[in-house]
Amino acid sequence: MILPEETGQREAKGFNLHALMTVKNENVLVFPRALFEKLGVFQGFNPDVNRYLPSLLDPANNRFMARPAAETDPGFKQIIPYVIITDGTNVLHYVRGRKAGEQRLAAKGSIGIGGHVNDEDHTLFAFGAEAFRDAVRREIHEEVDLDGNFEPQPVGLINDDSTEVGRVHFGVVHLLKCPAEKVRKKEQVITQLEFLSLPKLRELRESMETWSQLCLEHLPGLIGP
Repeated sequence: MILPEETGQREAKGFNLHALMTVKNENVLVFPRALFEKLGVFQGFNPDVNRYLPSLLDPANNRFMARPAAETDPGFKQIIPYVIITDGTNVLHYVRGRKAGEQRLAAKGSIGIGGHVNDEDHTLFAFGAEAFRDAVRREIHEEVDLDGNFEPQPVGLINDDSTEVGRVHFGVVHLLKCPAEKVRKKEQVITQLEFLSLPKLRELRESMETWSQLCLEHLPGLIGP
């Protein structure tokens, strides 16, 4: 699934019109920025899931919006599941292949699997916590095969208002613990999939996408030394 950095990217001196024209025409889950401001704006990674997620997933506070409009409206934030898979010691890392939708992210490393939540994930108007969990599971199984049933747990949130892209997206970071031999890649855009140690991931940090860099700093506290 395409992530925020892959389609909404703007050039340094304005919008990338070509990228906006190629945004998938779908309805994506959003919440008003005013709610974020009420709960408390932060920059980067925040582990306080219980403070934010219940309100964001309250059907009274979210709705679906046409993605082309959502990509250019800073009055709303798109909710993006971002799942980190670990065997308890090492973390799944992959590289986006040349077939990725956004060539500027080709060859970028990532430790997160995820993408937009759309209205196909739930047929009812109200999109609550259980429907969101279903959407997270769907994202995982779109990109990798898991041999067995493993439940991702929300462990943090990502907000990056330093870019125009970041101002319209909001990451919900999940941790999924699974033996390495139970995971196989599925999506063609995923290459070089392997479980790596934290020291090795730190060596690769500068080659990773921004959200993975933000998560990497907090991994020791999430999975242990």
